[in-house]
Amino acid sequence: MANLNSIVRQVMALDPDAPALEYRKQWHTWGELSAIVRAIEGILAANGIGSGTRIGGILRNTPQIAAAIIAIITSERCVVTLNPALPDDKLVNDIVALKTPVVIAESQDWQRQTVYDAVKASGALGIEITGDTANPARVILEMTSSDFRRDAEGVGIEMLTSGTTGAPKRVPLKARNFARMVLEAAVFENRDVNAPPRLSNAVTISNTPFSHIGGIFGLFVTLSAGRKACMLDRFRVEEFVDAVQRHKPKVAGAPPSALRMILDAGVPREALASLVAFRTSTAPLDPDLADQFYEHFGIPVLQNYGATEFAGGVAGWTLKDFRKSGKDRRGSVGKMNPGIEGRIVNPETGEPLPYGEKGLLELRASHLGDGKSWVRTTDLAKMDEEQFLWILGRADNAIIRGGFKIIPDDVVKAIESHPAVLEACVVALPDPRLGQVPAAGYRVKSGQSVGEDELRAFLRERLTAYQVPTKLLRLADFPRTPSMKPSQPELKKLLEAA
Repeated sequence: MANLNSIVRQVMALDPDAPALEYRKQWHTWGELSAIVRAIEGILAANGIGSGTRIGGILRNTPQIAAAIIAIITSERCVVTLNPALPDDKLVNDIVALKTPVVIAESQDWQRQTVYDAVKASGALGIEITGDTANPARVILEMTSSDFRRDAEGVGIEMLTSGTTGAPKRVPLKARNFARMVLEAAVFENRDVNAPPRLSNAVTISNTPFSHIGGIFGLFVTLSAGRKACMLDRFRVEEFVDAVQRHKPKVAGAPPSALRMILDAGVPREALASLVAFRTSTAPLDPDLADQFYEHFGIPVLQNYGATEFAGGVAGWTLKDFRKSGKDRRGSVGKMNPGIEGRIVNPETGEPLPYGEKGLLELRASHLGDGKSWVRTTDLAKMDEEQFLWILGRADNAIIRGGFKIIPDDVVKAIESHPAVLEACVVALPDPRLGQVPAAGYRVKSGQSVGEDELRAFLRERLTAYQVPTKLLRLADFPRTPSMKPSQPELKKLLEAA
């Protein structure tokens, strides 16, 4: 298979003056991106930061940070994701816990005093992406310590998979698996990755944050195809529609919640007339929502399924498959990707189940585990004889809110860290726009009191915005199971009634 790093470097060198990434309606050229890449690589080399080294990056959705990610990954170093949306204290805890020898960020993040102080105290090398074309990157903090974790040989990304009240949980994604994932995505575009690299006039609308695997994955798919990209900070209907109308892409994508937002905003059919397909992933897609979108816009919704833990893409729809089998396989996430085997097993016994029966999904591929053994997921699923896959829920208790994964235990710990709270329980409630949202019941200690507004303000300082429960209900006691654990189904009924 073609070499991803080589393809990206070749694409960037084809025409340095050509537009590459648009941000806030201003184009940045391939040459500007290359200058940032060279500046970062020069600083890293001068400080003895070689391949296999972990590089912390505060990853905003900007062309400058895109260039920093390119510099790290294509030089066989490892980008460790730091989320700029975290509150300062949580981001500081993340920096301290990760112990990366280098932290790269834009000027606005170095101006967060607590962040600057945390990196300085850690002794890491601090690199500022300046936005100055004459001096695009500079050392803002010299390295003063050697007590770091550098063990990332062969790892391309340490990807943040969910926010926590302590150290965020990450999955190390091997560089070769990430490259394979990006290059194999060409099958969904009917594109030959072994053809000579060239620049395309097409424009990708990029709205997935780089702190999510989909953001970095999308960046490298776009780069390897030689396409330009219009970068958005996040999905907003007005900005998205404006970008589609200006750049007229044939394919665009966003989480399923974006489909509902577009429909709810009353966007006219002609506003998205250039699109022949809308790709979606990161969260379950309601087939009724996909049907409504198709009926209104005449645009097929092509769902993909994957996970960071399993090196990205697992299954997905091509437009050809959709036209042939979309009606007959309504609700499917598409056909298994090339090189990946799937089977459905009994959750209790592990025995394989016949086609069409519901059970736990297991995967096998050369890049998973030892390449021979089946790897079990936490997803309930079914498959048919032609390898089309349906995802029917999760065997664990994760909540997927608009594409973002929330572990209820993390939210429980945050609630119970309030000095007045005795016990908490978090459940998922259905939401027509976001799919699911977290909601919580809580008990207070004897003689103590904390109201919903006060507790919500407390949680906003300790959790990312999407983790904060949409409902908080104070209870004298929880409905309980025979084992005296809080009964989540009964709590869910109370929260829905409230």
